[in-house]
Amino acid sequence: MNGSCDEASKSLTRRDFVKVASASGVALCIGLAPVKRLHRRSGTAPAASTFAPNQWLRIDSNGAVTIMAARSEMGQGVRTSLPMIVAEELGADWSRVTVEHARPGAAFPEMRTSGSGSVADSWGSLRAVAAVARVMLLQSAAAIWQVNVVECAAERGVVVHARSGRRLPFGALVARAAALPIPAQPALKPSNTFTLLGTRVARVDGPSIVSGRAVFGLDVRVPNMRYATIARSPQFGGKVKRYTDTRTRAVLGVSQVVPIPTGLAVIADRTWAAMRGREMLEVEWDTVPAPEGNSAAYLKALDDAIGQGKRARRDGGDVDRALAAMPRTMEATYRTSFQGHAAMEPLNCVASVHDGQCEVWVGTQAPNQVQEGIAKQLGIAADRVTVNVMLMGGGFGRRLDVDYVLEAVEVSRAISAPVQVVWTREDDMRFGMYQPAQVNQLTAALDTDGRPIAWRHRVADYNLTMFGAYDPAFDPAADGDPWGGFDTPYSFPALDVTLALLKAPVPTGAWRSVSYPASVFARESFLDEIAHATTQDPLALRLALIASPGTIRRGALDLHNGDRLRAVLQLAAARAGWSEPFEMSRDGRRWGRGIACNAYHNRTMVAQVAEVSVGTAGDIRVHRVVCAVDCGQVINRSGLEGQFEGGVIWALSAALKGSITFADGQTQQRNFSDFPVMRANEAPVVETHVITSALPPFGVGEQPVPAVAPAVMNAVFAATGTRIRNLPALSL
Repeated sequence: MNGSCDEASKSLTRRDFVKVASASGVALCIGLAPVKRLHRRSGTAPAASTFAPNQWLRIDSNGAVTIMAARSEMGQGVRTSLPMIVAEELGADWSRVTVEHARPGAAFPEMRTSGSGSVADSWGSLRAVAAVARVMLLQSAAAIWQVNVVECAAERGVVVHARSGRRLPFGALVARAAALPIPAQPALKPSNTFTLLGTRVARVDGPSIVSGRAVFGLDVRVPNMRYATIARSPQFGGKVKRYTDTRTRAVLGVSQVVPIPTGLAVIADRTWAAMRGREMLEVEWDTVPAPEGNSAAYLKALDDAIGQGKRARRDGGDVDRALAAMPRTMEATYRTSFQGHAAMEPLNCVASVHDGQCEVWVGTQAPNQVQEGIAKQLGIAADRVTVNVMLMGGGFGRRLDVDYVLEAVEVSRAISAPVQVVWTREDDMRFGMYQPAQVNQLTAALDTDGRPIAWRHRVADYNLTMFGAYDPAFDPAADGDPWGGFDTPYSFPALDVTLALLKAPVPTGAWRSVSYPASVFARESFLDEIAHATTQDPLALRLALIASPGTIRRGALDLHNGDRLRAVLQLAAARAGWSEPFEMSRDGRRWGRGIACNAYHNRTMVAQVAEVSVGTAGDIRVHRVVCAVDCGQVINRSGLEGQFEGGVIWALSAALKGSITFADGQTQQRNFSDFPVMRANEAPVVETHVITSALPPFGVGEQPVPAVAPAVMNAVFAATGTRIRNLPALSL
């Protein structure tokens, strides 16, 4: 703790403590002046049956521990990993821990789930609030035994006095602990004493999910609830000109058709009736011809802009001079397509607007923004809005926007009844917020040894409309863009990075790992091209370009990122047998191996080796992906492995399967039939190897994705001699 925290501890109130403890990604000052207990009304407090020192945890007199999870669960296991942090620091018995989900409000002002930041941003604050509770329990036991508190320890739900062998369960200490003042700056447990963190722990919601008892957004049912689907203009930005609903209202179960800002809501007593009624609607849309509203035009705009970008980063010598002076130069352009989120659970929301208040049940990555958006929409105070955060069948960034929630609220307000608005799979595909297409052009000047002396990385991309209007004054240097180019992990004597950011012609938004996949595909593929053109080993070239130790400063941490990235490259290569003979022709197919890596925001280091085969018809099969990661402290090893397995499949789907295309201002894809994803019988073996680290956790949700495509395409080149520069690569 620094001096400012010490000063804050002298006057920090319990209300301040709640605010600070809720904040993500900040150092937490624990020192508190003595204050009244939350349950104390006046006079002497009654004996407590629970001990709740803060909003994050509660211990009952029977020893049961309840821990709040404030980040949304969408398959990544956050409802398990975050409580594990609290349980470890507290010394709880994990078998007696129950997890509840928080609601946005004063106690939980920041519940956003994005950027692989749930664990990284919560690590310090959750440990601190758990340490407060642990110390208060230790103080209670020490007072009973009349011993020094430093002689006591908390383990598996019991306070132990090792010297005398005495033990007291947490439940027996609840009443005494509840009467104590909150301690100032309790010490955190040394990481070498962890017994839960870093182990494999089953997800707390796993049994309910596989048995069908878990409640996702689509499963919500409330009394008197109606069902609705929305008819939207097939063209982006189109509006209703006129409509006839006679045939719709004739569908059994349909009650009415309601105009709302985004289209026409068909209201029914069941989902199928609403969907069928929508099909019967006769609508004339106020749209305009869109001759340039097609994929070819959108990609051409990026190609045309590639040389017009703003400077994001320039280091070392003059790139133009080096390109003119060096004996050899190389250049290549790489293109990636628009992508959809395609979560298995389509967007949905239950909303009930009544009596000047609103309650919603929704799977969302941004609960606080949902609450704020509804309050603004209805013109009511935020505390009049209740947000029940449900399980999500996938999010991937799409559920960071709250458009589908506000739409449901609008329908409920219009019909004065609770309503569940359900998007169909076709709605999800046609009206998504897509990952933009991107063009990357790389140029390198090579010395006589084939080492890049100058490196130019030009990127053309579209803005993300999910986060606001296009800003022509956007400064990529100030924002650290383009990802994967601005923060390249390689050292070049001369470096020049530019970004041309164009106004998106269609709705765009965050997508798992956002803009990294396209730029890392280009960067890592181009390095592979240089290695093969100059007869260098692709692994050796990377290692030669990574500075050692490559230390950077991040807050209070000195991260030796050069050595960290070198270590994961060497580990992945060793586990994949990179230096061992590899049979290039088997079963009538050509085989190859490829390697790639990435330093995700200079925190999590990932390297991957892909083993690929290509058939005589040009079909590409990925058989094995070996991953190595340094992500700092591992919370749940099972969760980490699951994230890498899912991330690899996600990346392969985008690299080898589906893409979103446009014609006449409309999305052409409708379902998984024309937006294919990897199937179970196509999935490779995914191995994940972890480097033990004493650093704090840095996240593993998005990090497995970016290096997959280049590792695979580099393997395809090794097998066939054909270089793939455009994704998706359906075949050779």
